[in-house]
Amino acid sequence: MQRKQRLSRNTAYFIPYMLWIVLFVIAPVLLLIYQSFFDINGQLTLANYQTYFSSNTYLMMTLNSVWYAFLITLATLIISYPTAYVLNETKHPQLWLLLIIMPTWINLLLKAYAFIGIFSQAGIANQFLSFIGIGPKQLLFTNFSFIFVAAYIQIPFMVLPIYNSISELNPSYVNASRDLGATNWQTFSKVIFPLTLPGVKAGIQAVFIPSLSLFMLTRLIGGNKVITLGTAIEEHFLTTMNWGMGSTIGVVLIIAMVIIMLLTGGGKRRTRKGLTK
Repeated sequence: MQRKQRLSRNTAYFIPYMLWIVLFVIAPVLLLIYQSFFDINGQLTLANYQTYFSSNTYLMMTLNSVWYAFLITLATLIISYPTAYVLNETKHPQLWLLLIIMPTWINLLLKAYAFIGIFSQAGIANQFLSFIGIGPKQLLFTNFSFIFVAAYIQIPFMVLPIYNSISELNPSYVNASRDLGATNWQTFSKVIFPLTLPGVKAGIQAVFIPSLSLFMLTRLIGGNKVITLGTAIEEHFLTTMNWGMGSTIGVVLIIAMVIIMLLTGGGKRRTRKGLTK
């Protein structure tokens, strides 16, 4: 009797979750795939995929998207790993984590406009450059400003999984490494980093995948000098009204995201196997 009640209770919890997945994940993806097989006139065709894979413009746009996503992820990782490591050593890490997470509560558009003011000719950044004698520079609408702002926005999503991995690390492994005469660098490279690699991979997923499809920042911060697949999707859906081509690019992005998840998945299982050898 208790088993039946428990089963019915689990089923009741499971149904809303499945409805959410079906309505807001599976159904939109299926609609996107379906729409990708129609041209601008509503005719069933494979021309969208043929155009995408035969066009140098779309292929270069794809390379640009991957390259900028890589740079954003790399910059975010370089900043986030030391930050998470230092947070784990502080007395009140939850407080510092809260301060890192708080910017995510602010709307992305508001943050973008705040950085427009900071990087403008009369902004704080150029005022500081003038103060130290360098003089005002063109900071806004550059690749640097785009990568800087995108990395700033993504930092909390990289810090959190890395911090969780570091905080769950058994200190006895680190102590054993030092007792055996390992240097700080050897302890980090051979013990700490491999054991926290699952958090790094989770952070890479959380940053790289959204960075592939950025479009608002490319306009507001990059000044359309940075062209990505997200920008192309926006153009096809809102300007040219070629929903079929926009859906095709969306399908390509989904496939790329799945590939990234497969490449960065299974970290804990491989780490455990390495420790048992």
